[in-house]
Amino acid sequence: MTDRDHSLRLRPAGIDTYSHPVVYMHVDCHVCQAEGFRALTRVRIDCGENWVIATLNVVTNGNWLSPDAAALSDAAWDALQPEEGARGRFSHPDPPAAASVIRAKVYGERLTEAQLRTIMDDALARRLSDLDLAAFVAACAGDGLDVGETIGLTRAMQAAGETLDWGGRPVLDKHCVGGLPGNRTTPIVVAIVAAARHLIPKTSSRAITSPAGTADTMEVMTPVALDIPAMRRVVESEGGCVVWGGGLRLSPVDDVLIRIERPLDFDSEGQLVASVLSKKAAAGAKRVVIDIPVGPTAKVRSQAAAAALSARLEAVAAAVGLELTIQISDGSQPVGQGIGPALEAMDVLRVLRCAPDAPADLRDRALTLAWLLLDMSGGSDTGPNRARELLDSGAAERRFMAICEAQGGFTEPQSAPHRMPVTAPRDGMITAIDNRRIARVAKLAGAPQRPRAGVLLRGRSGDQVHRGEPLFEIHAETPGELAYAQDYATAQPTLFRIEEPT
Repeated sequence: MTDRDHSLRLRPAGIDTYSHPVVYMHVDCHVCQAEGFRALTRVRIDCGENWVIATLNVVTNGNWLSPDAAALSDAAWDALQPEEGARGRFSHPDPPAAASVIRAKVYGERLTEAQLRTIMDDALARRLSDLDLAAFVAACAGDGLDVGETIGLTRAMQAAGETLDWGGRPVLDKHCVGGLPGNRTTPIVVAIVAAARHLIPKTSSRAITSPAGTADTMEVMTPVALDIPAMRRVVESEGGCVVWGGGLRLSPVDDVLIRIERPLDFDSEGQLVASVLSKKAAAGAKRVVIDIPVGPTAKVRSQAAAAALSARLEAVAAAVGLELTIQISDGSQPVGQGIGPALEAMDVLRVLRCAPDAPADLRDRALTLAWLLLDMSGGSDTGPNRARELLDSGAAERRFMAICEAQGGFTEPQSAPHRMPVTAPRDGMITAIDNRRIARVAKLAGAPQRPRAGVLLRGRSGDQVHRGEPLFEIHAETPGELAYAQDYATAQPTLFRIEEPT
């Protein structure tokens, strides 16, 4: 057969499949029939010099797709970048080399760094199906990766993308393992450290399962989708940045794995460590502070779990050339007042502006992490007082605003138009706040997709409250989302634990 016989006209489907390439073909398509393609078949599509391997979905009725055309999901279209009227050539892809390696891991074999690199390379090239990737993630869940495999996975993930070189200068970085709503210390820490004239090129993620990631919060105030040359210009000019890492090709295979991990909700200590440290190494960092909040409803729930995670982080960091300081912090309740991109941005700005109503816990956490980084810098800017001076003098705020301007300009965060208080059902003392459930309320209100949505905390653990007083306020951009979040909140009697006076 000629290429023409195996080709179809390409058109965009206008469907977001979250970075997973999908192709849609009509059930009567001659290519499907000739090649024996069926639903969920992996199909290679070539268009000019570009190619992609996509998962086939078959259209069985309706008039939106004709048999002589193939529709591409957003991810597939972006990979091929076809010109108007272009045709794609369709074929069966070669079996991925990683498939047998994944099968070995499923049956309990220990993988070498070379085998892990094969998996990462095939995953990044989209040669693996979601079923392949899910099998790998499941095999690594829990204690599925030992320390040696974690080191190999970290190196393989870093090698799959670019690594930045800052000319031998000491580069600082920080990371929080997550699970604590509102813990938006990163913009404050970056501002303080950059104001002390140290390099801190911070790449951050968007929310995976939380109401806001650092990139979501920063994007309320300034552009974060910078490429590497733009990021370099900001850092060379201002000493630091806070940008979205997804577009920089720094450990890019992590985003492929996250797409699988998110719906599975599997917790793998080894993959968490590899994800964090591969990105730090790829960003060119040499000295890193890791914040591990510990609490009954945080991601890390016990001191024993924190100790195990710390030991693995330290072992892997040493193997990949990172100097690490680990801070074990209180993860018993949310940090600050706001949960959601705009509300968290307002908290950040209040701390940087030294406002009287700035959340003290967010300020204190940021100062501690900034002090630890300054202490690692080896210069004269050490000690907790120096971090506090840079914040209280306004130097950190000025540097933060300069960073925002360099990234594309500053925008003041705005409040949501619809709000609803949730009040205390009885008199008493707040003795606990469920981190996961309060985060769920914020997500049901629309966060992070709707930046102004979220939760504004009015009460904290240890506060005395009276019946009818507000515990928190739901913020939403639409009445429907407000009602949805309120229904969930009122159905959660243990969201705020209130012990009645004895």
